[in-house]
Amino acid sequence: MEERLRKRKNITSNSSTKSFKREFSAGGVVFRKYQIKWLVTKSTPSGLVPKSVWRLAKGRLDDADEGRQSGPLASGVRKASEEEIQEAALKEVKEEGGVEAKIVRKIGTERYFFIWQGEKILKFVTFYLMEYIRDLPEGHDEETEEVAWLPYEEARKRLSYSGEKKVLDKAKEILDSGMQENLV
Repeated sequence: MEERLRKRKNITSNSSTKSFKREFSAGGVVFRKYQIKWLVTKSTPSGLVPKSVWRLAKGRLDDADEGRQSGPLASGVRKASEEEIQEAALKEVKEEGGVEAKIVRKIGTERYFFIWQGEKILKFVTFYLMEYIRDLPEGHDEETEEVAWLPYEEARKRLSYSGEKKVLDKAKEILDSGMQENLV
């Protein structure tokens, strides 16, 4: 039976099923009511990531230390509860976006591979549609160089990653489906 399952998943006996690490993150797609604007953030260049990118606010569920080490939730050692994922998403919006927001609805979980320092990582990012509440007096953290509130088309053009553009599309679709009227 195990061999049949491997074949179904296109995993041969010779291939390594642990040739990559898993990483779990959460984030928010934040909007302002009335004349709908979307929050996008520009990363601060660093020694680890020297190029700035425009992105949605997101980050690992937890960190083991201040470096690149994932904690037990982010590494999948312990399965996170829905509440823990939501708390992480709200925290990332505060840190990277410099705003307080409330969760309106879960958008979904995106999956993608990336290479970090020669290691292949399968990343899972759970996004939530969030409504802006207020700016935080301390603003955003040092990971963010700039924040912008933009109409949908401009926000979509500004985002650096196609996967995040699709997440923004889903968020807009949720608002356009009638939820917006309930929020005004």
